[in-house]
Amino acid sequence: MSNYGTTRHHPAAAPKDRGTDYHTTLFRRLSWEGTIPLEIRVDPNELPANSDRGLECYFIQAPRVSYLPLLLPEIRRFLMDVVFDEVAAKGLKEEEWWFECDDGTLLKWHWPIGLIYDNHAISSTIRPGSSALGTMATPLRLILHLASPPTDKLLLSPSAEGCKQAFMGQLKEADFIRWGNTKRMTGLRKVDQDGLWEGIKDHNFDDYWRVASKVTPTTGPGNRPQSPGPPPSSVSMHGRPPSADAGPPERDGAYNVRSVPVRIYLPDGPVIQDLVPPILEDGTPHTLGNFLSTHVPLLFPAQPPAPPPSRSKPNPQPPSVPELAYPLVQGVVTPPEAEMAWLGACLAGADGWVNVCVGINKRL
Repeated sequence: MSNYGTTRHHPAAAPKDRGTDYHTTLFRRLSWEGTIPLEIRVDPNELPANSDRGLECYFIQAPRVSYLPLLLPEIRRFLMDVVFDEVAAKGLKEEEWWFECDDGTLLKWHWPIGLIYDNHAISSTIRPGSSALGTMATPLRLILHLASPPTDKLLLSPSAEGCKQAFMGQLKEADFIRWGNTKRMTGLRKVDQDGLWEGIKDHNFDDYWRVASKVTPTTGPGNRPQSPGPPPSSVSMHGRPPSADAGPPERDGAYNVRSVPVRIYLPDGPVIQDLVPPILEDGTPHTLGNFLSTHVPLLFPAQPPAPPPSRSKPNPQPPSVPELAYPLVQGVVTPPEAEMAWLGACLAGADGWVNVCVGINKRL
């Protein structure tokens, strides 16, 4: 069994990005260090002759930020050393290998492994006999096929190079959604653009963020909007609210982007993508709860207002709302008060996207 328990890199201090505080780096590292349990079994009908059929299963703790094609060299080494007959396996071509789930679902290999796992987990919540979060502690069982990839259903060749192209495309799309252009990504030197992918391949947090910090919003002090103070006419020079003394907002701050790159994944359903401003029209931060109640109101109904006070109930509380579903971000059930700008800066995937996977509660 292979385990990517820690980031593989030479000892070095955490990168001190512009405007990036300790807590932002902490959450980025926590999501980076997350791993997914995989059980990979070779299709028994495709095993080469004279293979050891008792050892064709391989277990690995794969990084959430990695991609299935990047695991193939390690899996191939195991199979060649332990399972395959050396002579019979000479004709195998790694570029023809592909994965599907043990239930027959063709995997989107160009998705990060963490997203594949979370999407599989939420899809299981609508199947009979499954619990809401029961699958989150079990390995994702995959079937490895050694030939005949279904090219008519795959977007690109299931190779590391094709995966890199998809990854870079996602980064550029996220860059455009944030800033209205791709100047930050296209302005990077070729060696830096390649360095982003090399950081993913080597699972090296410092190398990846040394470049990613140039295109990702910051969350330093002063980025978060302050509560509005009294109107200017009622504020004297000697009694201004604290927010009035704040400096100009940081241009690259998380709350100053045009939109947060976000996608909603529903169980066995469509992927929802829309513009997500970090600040609402009333000047308050856009929260995950507001975002979900706007885009999937049947699963996340809005909180109704409290009834008017009365003698018997001078401080009435708003009626409770049933918890029909729950959102997963980076494999974590995320509270509705989480701010979209913060999620975009701290819990976005390595490709720049905040992936919100919606599971269905069955405890009602």
